[in-house]
Amino acid sequence: MRYIRWFEEIGIEDVPLVGGKNASLGEMYRDLTTQGVKIPDGFAVTAEAYWHVVNPAGILDELKESMAGLDKTNVTDLSIQGKKARDHDPVLQADR
Repeated sequence: MRYIRWFEEIGIEDVPLVGGKNASLGEMYRDLTTQGVKIPDGFAVTAEAYWHVVNPAGILDELKESMAGLDKTNVTDLSIQGKKARDHDPVLQADR
């Protein structure tokens, strides 16, 4: 399995693999750098990588619980719920 994909490797067809924003960045990088537009190279972390961390850590149920009732239209709520998820995530805690 490959857990990262370089922008030159991804495009809009890769939304399920790397998400919409990363797929769009890949599309821009591939199409615009050949036209002389300077876009920094980069990479996307894949959905496979996410599940490779979440499943063995056994945190999926906790993440779902922390996101229950999330109001995606409320930036303040997004911030609060995101902090709760990070505070209860043992993988993220190990990095702090």
